[in-house]
Amino acid sequence: MPEISIIVPVYKVEKYLDTCVRSILEQTFADFELILVDDGSPDRCGALCDAYAAEDERIIVIHKENGGLSSARNAGIEAARGNYIGFVDSDDSIAPDMYHFLYENMKKEQADLSMCGLFDVYAGREPKRLPEYYRVMGPEEAVEMVLKAEIVSVTAVNKLYKKEIFCKLRFMEGRQAEDAFAAVDILMNCKKIVVSSRQKYYYVHRGGSITTGKFSERDMDVIEAYQYNYGLVARHYPRLLPVARMRICWAHFWVLDKWLAAGEAELPGQHLKEMVAYLRGNTGFILRRPEFTRMRKLSFLILLFHFKLYKIAVLQKRKREPIYE
Repeated sequence: MPEISIIVPVYKVEKYLDTCVRSILEQTFADFELILVDDGSPDRCGALCDAYAAEDERIIVIHKENGGLSSARNAGIEAARGNYIGFVDSDDSIAPDMYHFLYENMKKEQADLSMCGLFDVYAGREPKRLPEYYRVMGPEEAVEMVLKAEIVSVTAVNKLYKKEIFCKLRFMEGRQAEDAFAAVDILMNCKKIVVSSRQKYYYVHRGGSITTGKFSERDMDVIEAYQYNYGLVARHYPRLLPVARMRICWAHFWVLDKWLAAGEAELPGQHLKEMVAYLRGNTGFILRRPEFTRMRKLSFLILLFHFKLYKIAVLQKRKREPIYE
């Protein structure tokens, strides 16, 4: 039986899949199975997965009807035979020693979850390097760190999990923001977490920005995900309520800015009114929180007085920098 099961959901990534798969097959930690979940991809991805399996016996391919990222991950979890589970997105890649690094830290600290840093990769930009950081912590401290997103974030990738974490837990299907919905639940199922800022995962942002691309009403799920996490924090870690509230504010900014940057003509008026009203209702809180950058606070002050000027600020910021914090 393999020690690690690496799960890769595959859908419409024909152009990027080879780079992803090769980076996994070249891992210095070789005792793994690679589960490629073809989520009903309409291109050649399914055939490519079968071709990879024919050349490496460590590869298992699952072909299923399209159900979305969470559905594909859950199918991989059901099939996983390893003692540990990792997730890689099919348009990303990983450093040759990532799983060796995560595994060694896991064993050394007798942890349930091992995390490493990731590079946010944007075309034409040098990836930001994180300061050196290594710490072993309990779930409450880990929830705080993940919600602040200063060293590691809610992403399911760049982590190694004990399989037992997923005995009852699954990713929420039919929703956007799958990682955000699952993050706090996952950490609450751990006793000990080891975190290193060493960047071993290459998280590739296609199209230049998280705020580009067509806006969908499903993007509203980002707000609901952090409202869900707020409820968990309120019940289990009330000390962290200000951090959880900060993340809800962040989610409102994220959705609002994506809608503006995408140039969409329509957003249900009630959604727009509710988002702006929520942010305005948290004015003092937002201006006091250190997690919000100076530029974010300045643009927020513009929002307080003139929505159209705020839209111009969002679009100008997007032209200058690919990330709008």
